[in-house]
Amino acid sequence: MSSRRLGIAAAVIAVTTLLAPPAQAAGHTLLVDVGSPFRPVTHVASGGLYALAENSRPADSTLLPIKMNTLTQPPPGVGQRPNGQPPGGDGLLVAPQADRVGAGEVIRMPDIYPDFPYKWVSWDDWLSKVDTMVSARLAAGSVSNVAAWEIWNEPDGTWNTAAAGDFNAGWTRTVQRIRTRDTVTPVAGPGYSHWDAARMRTFLVNAKNTGTVPDIMVWHELDHSSGSVAADVAAYRSLESSLGISPRPIFINEYAWTDEVDVPGRVTDYIAKFERAGVWAADRAFWYEYGTVNGLVVNNNQPTGTWWLYKWYGDMAGSMVTTTPPAQTGLDGFASYDSTRRRTDVVFGDESGTNSVRVNGLSGSQVRVTLESTPASGRFTAVTAPMVIADSTYTVANGQITVAVPNMVAGSAYHLVIQPTAGVPAYQQRYEAENASVFRAQRLSSSTASNGGYVGRIDNTGDPRADSYVDFVVNVPNTRAYTMTIGYANGTGAVATQGLAYNGGAWSTVSYPPTAGWGKFATTTTTVSLHAGYNVIRLAKGSPYFAGGTGYAELDYIQLN
Repeated sequence: MSSRRLGIAAAVIAVTTLLAPPAQAAGHTLLVDVGSPFRPVTHVASGGLYALAENSRPADSTLLPIKMNTLTQPPPGVGQRPNGQPPGGDGLLVAPQADRVGAGEVIRMPDIYPDFPYKWVSWDDWLSKVDTMVSARLAAGSVSNVAAWEIWNEPDGTWNTAAAGDFNAGWTRTVQRIRTRDTVTPVAGPGYSHWDAARMRTFLVNAKNTGTVPDIMVWHELDHSSGSVAADVAAYRSLESSLGISPRPIFINEYAWTDEVDVPGRVTDYIAKFERAGVWAADRAFWYEYGTVNGLVVNNNQPTGTWWLYKWYGDMAGSMVTTTPPAQTGLDGFASYDSTRRRTDVVFGDESGTNSVRVNGLSGSQVRVTLESTPASGRFTAVTAPMVIADSTYTVANGQITVAVPNMVAGSAYHLVIQPTAGVPAYQQRYEAENASVFRAQRLSSSTASNGGYVGRIDNTGDPRADSYVDFVVNVPNTRAYTMTIGYANGTGAVATQGLAYNGGAWSTVSYPPTAGWGKFATTTTTVSLHAGYNVIRLAKGSPYFAGGTGYAELDYIQLN
């Protein structure tokens, strides 16, 4: 199935399904274990296919709070006319906006063609187009957030075998052509419309034999397939291992069907399963209008009901913690714990009736619990704020509380915030590096690091395809100067430097004196002048408009006071 075509009849079916009474059973419990972190918060599923359009659509103010992760956008010179709309969303043209909000981009190469399914012309035509796209990217010296080339989209349904020959051979030929000019940018694929073990095995065997294994593995989870995510990822990992292929990041670059993508409860189910499965990134599927993050924003700057789900996701910090649903369908959710603020966030849904959330691993004798919800408003109805259902104090017994949630609506999403009853800071002050947007560096773990994680191997400079930097999206209450403390490690034995810039402004230099070794942390301070609301702070070894840092340093956190 294509993820691009929706006629009037299908649209009516989608709306009817959205409004139909849920068929979910009631009386279930979602288990949350605050004491079982399993990965840093990285907002893996806050992405979208054709999420952005030229001329800053939608507004930055709608993107910063949801902590955009990875986007899939058309290539330079886009010809694709999704659902009959004019070509738009050129990856290089929208790159500055993606960069402003801390998002990386994967460029979908076959969208150079105007039609979907793609109409093959000839190999000379395709390879010429590949050359043109690569040349445009190489000439874009100020663009540093392109994460990969996506070679093809849904080849199991869109590749013209009769005219172009076998797809696997075509994959190899295309990758080899890219590599004659661009040996740096990762390649992503194969981009199947669904998980297909037999097809994937054949593809990987050929790719391994020809030295063209994707750097990033891609397939879609669309037609009500959230319940299959765990099994699909496990099947891929088993296949990968059996073929002797080193572990690759998994990118689910289209998720949620037409009657799911605008339903917060259903989307919650997908996100929970992506987080537990450990995928690298996941993008909301495109069905309607581009430049709206696929229905999260209406009128360019107003949130829909589903946007609030992603806002709650964006507010998460620290570590993702284990959630256990009663089954692979129905009630599910994802949760985080920020050890600095002693704050637990739980987002859940996809169930009706009276259900409960049981949270284990809490400290203290009492906690404040806030419960709110957001509805399935559709993609054209703005929702100015979520609805607060309850705000109360719970007694913690044996590290546990159980929160009953009456009258749940399966299409709605729900948010629990659990925090101390006193001493809560007025705003988030500490931002962990491992929670930030990390470009060409590596998230690492250490018991001596704040929250147990940090970012190292921030090593590259001098090439916008490979520059290493970390972008922190921060939210402050007032416009003024803030003292910024940086937790870092420097095992070189000499002073190291990185570039510092915020909100796209001028660069300055931060110096890091030597520490006791790599993963041995100290602090340094500087001053940043921020405006009230969201700001993006970049610390870079290399970045456009910055000549490059000296030596090497690892980043643990920043703290704004």
